[in-house]
Amino acid sequence: MTRAALPDVGEEVRGDIGEDADTDRPWIVLVWNDPINLMSYVAWVFQKLFGYSRHKAEQLMLDVHHKGRAVVSSGTREKAEMDVFRLHEHGLWATMQQDD
Repeated sequence: MTRAALPDVGEEVRGDIGEDADTDRPWIVLVWNDPINLMSYVAWVFQKLFGYSRHKAEQLMLDVHHKGRAVVSSGTREKAEMDVFRLHEHGLWATMQQDD
């Protein structure tokens, strides 16, 4: 590398511009309706994976069934990725996105 390629001491050096600068916004995990899984199974998965009460799990399952989707968890990107992975392992259709 030549000396000309190095930044001046007073020049600002920036990180990867492709990274999302808004790291304070949480990530949400969405479960989508599908024609395969029974409603009782979906509620059971919510209880097992997230520790929801039966009532809360059934409310979320009904949102999935009637509205087509439900937000089942939120948090850091890493947590959302793990939650999506675990939902996929249980055969549910899940995605993640940054919250609005």
